[in-house]
Amino acid sequence: MRAKVLVMVGLLAVVGTYAGYPYVTLCRLGIAIRQGDSATLAKLVDWPAVREGIKEDICDSVVDVPTQTVSAPGQLPPFGASFMRGVAGSKVDQAITPEALVTVAQRSDSTAQRGDTVGLGWSFFDSPTQFTASITTPGTEPIKVQLDLRNGAWQVTRVWLPTDMLDGSSSRT
Repeated sequence: MRAKVLVMVGLLAVVGTYAGYPYVTLCRLGIAIRQGDSATLAKLVDWPAVREGIKEDICDSVVDVPTQTVSAPGQLPPFGASFMRGVAGSKVDQAITPEALVTVAQRSDSTAQRGDTVGLGWSFFDSPTQFTASITTPGTEPIKVQLDLRNGAWQVTRVWLPTDMLDGSSSRT
C-alpha cells in the first residue's frame, strides 16, 4: 500500500512538473525581457523560426495573392509579392532580435502608465511537445506565442503579432 502511494506521489510530481514547465519558461522569458538579458532570450527563443513566421504574416497581410495564382505550374509568383517578401524579410531580419526586443520593452516600460501590465491570457497544450499561450498587452490585441519542447527545454518557435502591429510594421517597410 505504501509503495502505491509513493508511486502515485512520484507520478503526480512528474506530471505537475511537466505541466508547469512551459509556464516557468514564459516567466523566465518575461524576466529576461525586463532585465535586458539578451543571452537568455537567445536560448529561450528560436529567432530564425520566429522571424520566418513574422515574415509570412507580414506578407500575408500586405499581399493577398490567391494560392491558385501563385501555384500554377511553370509560373513565377507576381513581381510585387516576391518584392514584398524580400523587403519584409530584410526588415524583419534586422528588427526581430533579442537586443531589439529588450530595447522595445525598456522603452515601453518607461512610457507605461500605472496599471498597464503584460499578462498571460489563455494557454493550452496543442500536443505533448507543443504549447500555445496568449499574452495580453496594454492597448493592443493579445500576442499569440507557440512553444515547442526541444531537447528537454521549452523554446518559443512562433509568434503571431496582432494585426495593428503587423500593419504598423508593413507601413514602415
